[in-house]
Amino acid sequence: MKEVLFMTVDLGTSFIKAGVYDTQSNCIVSASEPVKDERPRPGVFIQRGEELFGSVLRCIKKGTQQLGERAANIEAMAFTGQMAGFMAVDKDWNDVTTWSCSVDTRYIPFADRQMREFADDFLEISGTNAPQMCSKFEWFCHDFPEEAKRIAKCVMISGYVLGKLSQMPIEEAAIDGSLIAWSGMADVRQGKWSDILCEKLGMDKKYLPRIVDSSAVCGKLCEAMAKETGLKAGIPLVAGAGDKVAGCVGAGIQNIGDMIFEAGSYGGFSCTVEDYRPDREEHYFDGIIGSSIHTLYAHKYIAGSGISLDWFAEKFAASKDKKEAFAELEALAAEIPPGSDGVLAIGLMGGSSMPYDGDLRGMWMGHNWAHGKGHFYRSLLESFSYDLALTVDRVAAKYPEYTLDTIKIIGGGAKSSFWTQMLADVTGCTFQKLNREDIALWGAAILAGHGIGVFPDLKETAERFVGIEKVFTPDMEKHKIYGKYKELYRQFVKELHPYYVRLAEVAK
Repeated sequence: MKEVLFMTVDLGTSFIKAGVYDTQSNCIVSASEPVKDERPRPGVFIQRGEELFGSVLRCIKKGTQQLGERAANIEAMAFTGQMAGFMAVDKDWNDVTTWSCSVDTRYIPFADRQMREFADDFLEISGTNAPQMCSKFEWFCHDFPEEAKRIAKCVMISGYVLGKLSQMPIEEAAIDGSLIAWSGMADVRQGKWSDILCEKLGMDKKYLPRIVDSSAVCGKLCEAMAKETGLKAGIPLVAGAGDKVAGCVGAGIQNIGDMIFEAGSYGGFSCTVEDYRPDREEHYFDGIIGSSIHTLYAHKYIAGSGISLDWFAEKFAASKDKKEAFAELEALAAEIPPGSDGVLAIGLMGGSSMPYDGDLRGMWMGHNWAHGKGHFYRSLLESFSYDLALTVDRVAAKYPEYTLDTIKIIGGGAKSSFWTQMLADVTGCTFQKLNREDIALWGAAILAGHGIGVFPDLKETAERFVGIEKVFTPDMEKHKIYGKYKELYRQFVKELHPYYVRLAEVAK
């Protein structure tokens, strides 16, 4: 039988990654390419579309060159990567705005105003506590009115790449359902753009792309791009899904009540639910669409959690080797009891998305001369664990009929048995480490195969090729201890808000 391969492209903030998979889930080749950015001053983070797309082309070409003649066996391509941000293009797919992710904070004043006016509407209709596309669009039109006149479509990074690779008419620009919640302009229950939100925000829907399922074939690779990449022209380009949803697909998170935590740069928690029930009381999770409009997740991302841990290791560990630095810090933290001898951290150094608080920053409290490096690192890990536990609590409160006792874990943090055990102890849930690290890329490959009919059943395909490597059961005595700190964390994150505001005003 002829070999069938799928290429998947992960559109990350710092790197573009590509993987080529066969129908048995084997990654035949992989490649990566850095993404250039510009940071001229604090709060400004610019990634120019042409440079970003150039990184995509080089990354794909690296993969095809490794494959040699087998590149002709690639039958479809799908995408994954960043789930929140904004980009606008003109009628010929030229970048107008640059790609603006959450790290570019120039939009925050507009987001704050929109949240004051429409927070309830965002939560009830679009399913989100932290919309980005709508506020970034308003910011750009306000600050760059002449450039804004060229805008034909607002897209996500995957939609931009897909449009450039296919050279489809701009009217056919697409966005997959997994990405629409954080636009702030969608109806997640219906899987369409919301008339109510668009009217309130003053958004003409002509600027918005068509919404498709994650396995939808949106276009085909054009001749020019085939020559650039070494692929054959005409292969189907499948929408794919944001990295959190692609991870759910790859891990088989499809049954009601299934839960997963990606311990990554932006720690992400997802629980499959049958309907969207807003967390009006505490705002600890959003509602996002999965691989189709018939799949929904209660979802939370812990903004910058992995970035904060990397920052701590870089600044305070003795070793400059990343792996050695984390080993050093974990060894110190392991000697300290639950609760870090009374040191409590807030690790949300770039603010909180759920609940939304753009003014929140990092803080340690309760420390004295007896505390050392291990206390500060352990308390930082505990802070993110509390945030996850509070999210699980809120999902359980909204879906009391579900049994929420087991969480699969993926991402870089899953390599740490120390932190994974802590997560189990803090949440009271059993954690299952999966036996592969490429869950999101493999999930995108499943979507590519589903899009062209090779994998008829997403769930069955995922379950066939992923397993449990290690199980972490909670220590319920430690769980009781952590419960007191978790409640303090919840209160402090909320009650300290005015102090962060005052500090920021002084620091201006």
